[in-house]
Amino acid sequence: MSRLAFCRQLAQEAGRIAHTGFGTSPTSMKGRHDVLTEMDRAVERHVRAAIAARYPDDAVIGEEDGGEPGERVWIIDPIDGTANYARGIAHYCVSIGYLEHGVPTVGALHDPSHDRLYSAERGQGAWMNDVRLAVSPCADIGAATVECGWSVRRSTADYLALVGRVMHAGCAMRRSGSGALGLADVAAGRIEAYCEMHINSWDCAAGILLVTEAGGRVNDFFAGDAITAGNALIATNHALGDELARVIDIAELA
Repeated sequence: MSRLAFCRQLAQEAGRIAHTGFGTSPTSMKGRHDVLTEMDRAVERHVRAAIAARYPDDAVIGEEDGGEPGERVWIIDPIDGTANYARGIAHYCVSIGYLEHGVPTVGALHDPSHDRLYSAERGQGAWMNDVRLAVSPCADIGAATVECGWSVRRSTADYLALVGRVMHAGCAMRRSGSGALGLADVAAGRIEAYCEMHINSWDCAAGILLVTEAGGRVNDFFAGDAITAGNALIATNHALGDELARVIDIAELA
């Protein structure tokens, strides 16, 4: 079994496990607006055990139990969109990304509420189930939709300024509560861009690869210590990349 096939299978297994606790898993708070469910930990344990059994020499970093980077590293978000998940809002997923020497190589997201398995391999394209993905061809910024992710790691004033720039440029703006699925929406051509002033690697390691393999553009997210410390993120379609990057103004596209 290839790493891609393994990643796809594991993401789907983990998504099905997560869905058994959808809207019912007991919750606690890790911090302000940072929800943790018992299922987050259970899913991460399952994914870690599967990786350790098949690739015992690979490093693993997960949202709940941390880890250290290595030349070959798996980056896990057991439930991205936990606040949605805990409230019974069907917009969440499992995200598993794999990097070699700091380069996204394989990734998969499973959205169990809609039976969507997104996957990508470097140089081989991006897929949703059996459908190949392609970013939106939209070249009119006035017709573009941009998702602006948010977290308490950046100030409310800075976030509102970002939203203001996007809307002043004529774009529609949304926030849906899952960075991973926001990136999947860019890859699938449903929206033209996803941006966030600071996002953690487990939220986007798989989604970044989806976007680039679907023909989109992303900033050099993994520069420096972003695997462990996070970074700013812009992911766009190809046609509007430079224009949207100037409007969003939080990072430069690669």
